[in-house]
Amino acid sequence: MRAWVVDTPGPVAGRPLRLVEREPPVPGPGEVLVRVSTCGVCRTDLHLAEGDLAPRRPATVPGHEIVGVVAERGPGATRFEDGDRVGIAWLRDTCGTCRWCRTGRENLCPDAAFTGWDADGGYAELAVVAEAYAYRLPDSLDDVAAAPLLCAGIVGYRALRRAELPPGGRLGIYGFGASAHVVAQVAIAQGATVHVLTRSEQARELALEIGAASAGPADAAPPEPLDSAVLFAPAGELVPVAMRALDQGGTLAVAGIHLSDIPAIDYAAELFREKQLRSVTANTRADGEEFLRLAAALGVTPTVVARPMAEADRALADLAADRITGAAVLVG
Repeated sequence: MRAWVVDTPGPVAGRPLRLVEREPPVPGPGEVLVRVSTCGVCRTDLHLAEGDLAPRRPATVPGHEIVGVVAERGPGATRFEDGDRVGIAWLRDTCGTCRWCRTGRENLCPDAAFTGWDADGGYAELAVVAEAYAYRLPDSLDDVAAAPLLCAGIVGYRALRRAELPPGGRLGIYGFGASAHVVAQVAIAQGATVHVLTRSEQARELALEIGAASAGPADAAPPEPLDSAVLFAPAGELVPVAMRALDQGGTLAVAGIHLSDIPAIDYAAELFREKQLRSVTANTRADGEEFLRLAAALGVTPTVVARPMAEADRALADLAADRITGAAVLVG
């Protein structure tokens, strides 16, 4: 099969992705082999390719927003039938026995494994996953629209929950890529007032199109104090900016797996009066199931730029240069 691998991590301009021929993977016990239809291009893929996220294995196939059909089942795999449409997401394995797993917090499992990092992902013709970590996808979402929801959507939804947005509250969104524009739709549909702050003029235009109350530069102040905020941009310098924008008792959730250094926080101006700063770590399968049901019910529709799988390296370069508005999806 053909697959893209992270050859030598480095600046995306140096083309760290390489297209290779590989033997098709074989599903083991409890696993399914999936013929990939689409795979979203996530900023985490970029972090892996450029070395911000240290590779855990050589020549890894990136990609963890995978949609496809079951082509083969391994021994004991009974959850799906051949031909069923499934999604493969970031979280792909946990121990199931640690205190985090036993208390519904499997995203914090010390032995968790992740698609496109610990194991090969979806920038390929075929991918394997344990059937317990695959998702059934709502019929209302086609393959291209479903792909970004499998990480940008799921992890963004967890970030929204971590931000503790009150009913009808005022939400600030910093950065407006794949995850943010999905989360904005969910928040608006549930009655929130959303203010978007991002450096991209095209992204600000998209934010207003989908119903944001305002859209301004990333370092600007929103037009009113915020009850909650989510930082999607991997820019640590925006943490104090967002904290200053919070009303008393407000919460900022940092959604990314990678963040540049955070400048010193001014306690009195940026943290006092019971403001909270929180991180977000991956997601649980329960998050994924809940979000996919909600996305279908609310009619969440990602703005998608579709690219052929053969242009994965170019799509990643466009993401790095902020030339993607919404989400990029590779189509096999």
